[in-house]
Amino acid sequence: MACYVFNSYRRLIHKGYLPKSLMAATGSSIPPGQTVKAAARKHNRGMKLLIFAGSTRLASFNRKLAQVAAGLARTSGAEVTHIELADFDIPMYNADLETQGTPADVMKLKQLMFEHPGWIICSPEYNGSYTALLKNTIDWVSSPVKADPAWQDGFKSFSGKVVGMLSASPGALGGLRSQSHLVPLLLNAQCWVAPKAFALGHAGEAFDADGQLVSEAHRKNVQAVIDQVLFASRRLHA
Repeated sequence: MACYVFNSYRRLIHKGYLPKSLMAATGSSIPPGQTVKAAARKHNRGMKLLIFAGSTRLASFNRKLAQVAAGLARTSGAEVTHIELADFDIPMYNADLETQGTPADVMKLKQLMFEHPGWIICSPEYNGSYTALLKNTIDWVSSPVKADPAWQDGFKSFSGKVVGMLSASPGALGGLRSQSHLVPLLLNAQCWVAPKAFALGHAGEAFDADGQLVSEAHRKNVQAVIDQVLFASRRLHA
């Protein structure tokens, strides 16, 4: 699998992949008055991150997880665009329909994905795989627009994007099988997939009344995925 391999913060700093101002993450000192989080926010400032869930269900655990990820990413300094796929009028993919013209909301989504070097996808698990909604979205966005020279490359919106995967499920595996099926699909579309992923099991007990994760360990796992996506996006799109 083509992907970045991330080691410790110390190694990344010594190799020049992360700023020395983050040395405190490895136990070393930083300038007085500076915190690791503040240094990370400064370093991530302006990095565009797209976040969405492969579900439209009102009480979806993955939509809740996407909301949590968006909040954490903004706190990390990223410029976050959190979208709901339900807001896009996208029919089931049909090549005959496509000959009449690519739907306007598909074109909007193509442009939106193209503009964001990093993505976080929260993928529900249906029958051991990803959802029809997510597959249909990818099928439309990756389909070339033959009549438009700017969009004749179907993978234009995908190529070089860094994707972090999250999932949530009431079961113990947390939707992990959906991630394992989604990875080959993204790699085929020329995306980079962050090796750090998180599957939230027993999701029915994981959120509080405000939709926030109860467990600090769960928040740290989500944050770790965000950190990898922002790091790799910054390196690939510098």
